[in-house]
Amino acid sequence: MILKKIVGVDLGTDTTQVYLKGVGIVLNEPSIVAFNNRTNRVVAVGLEAKRMLSRTPSHVTALRPITNGVIADFDMAKEMIQRFFKTKTLPWSWFTETIVSVPTNLTEVERKSVEDLFKEIGVSKVYLVEEPIAAALGSGLDIVRPTAHLVVDIGAGTTDMAIISMNGIVVSRRLKIAGDHFNQEIIRGVKDEMKLYIGEPTAEEIKIAVGSAIPQLEKLDIVIRGRDAVSGLPRETSVRDTQARYWLLKSLKVMVDSLKELIDITPPELTGDIYKNGIYLCGGGSLLRGVAPLFEKEIGVKVHLVDEPLLCVIRGVGIIAENMSFYDGVLESFSTPSPIKV
Repeated sequence: MILKKIVGVDLGTDTTQVYLKGVGIVLNEPSIVAFNNRTNRVVAVGLEAKRMLSRTPSHVTALRPITNGVIADFDMAKEMIQRFFKTKTLPWSWFTETIVSVPTNLTEVERKSVEDLFKEIGVSKVYLVEEPIAAALGSGLDIVRPTAHLVVDIGAGTTDMAIISMNGIVVSRRLKIAGDHFNQEIIRGVKDEMKLYIGEPTAEEIKIAVGSAIPQLEKLDIVIRGRDAVSGLPRETSVRDTQARYWLLKSLKVMVDSLKELIDITPPELTGDIYKNGIYLCGGGSLLRGVAPLFEKEIGVKVHLVDEPLLCVIRGVGIIAENMSFYDGVLESFSTPSPIKV
């Protein structure tokens, strides 16, 4: 038991990551809840629930309570976070302060719902930090200096693009085109082109195995199984990298166009900084083959893929948690602390 603990949380559409001050990343679990409709009880959360995705009986629903980076199902999200906070890796304490990363351009109501979520599970004080700032810190960038850094965080639910300078976001843009959208495009492509129904887990497999943004030197293919759209029977087929690339083309073009528009509204001096410093790419979606070269070719600026892009946001939140007084300017808080145990 300790008097007070400071916890950082990256509440992602696909994954929830938790950082404990003085320890490091203590939890990295899928943001999924399995719910029994008959008993009105949560069956599983995290990795255990992910194994049930698209494979549950009719009375069990596996769902994502976080959609496009915002809370879609408050009660399910609350149950999920509550269970995560009760794991052995997080010690019991009288007071808990939590720093939560949130996407850019959220409404006041969406921001308040994040605070309410953590307050209801017993957190004493909740601070919010915008994801691009956390990602920039986690990428090792010095955001305090008066020079601009362009960070593109391609997550599962959203893509956050932001120009950061002097501890703040100058201009930003949030797209609902990200990893999950890629999966939906693959599902649609397989159905239209191959007359085969597949689920999200299979689409994710295709994306990882053969997905790419630009042509690759090596020809890739993957064998998939699904339900035939005509006969309704099980069928096996092969997907090539050229097909997957075609299905993802439209989404990637929207990303590139949005990036160009963001740079277009950036003050000229900061645009010069971006040309000098380059673009920093992070998040799970940045691991798609050829995304960095595609952006580099279209924007004409050097693109840096950060180390361990899946962890850059929670690393940044951890840096803030370890030195809250120094990074006080990047944190947002709604209310005064209430001493509740968690």
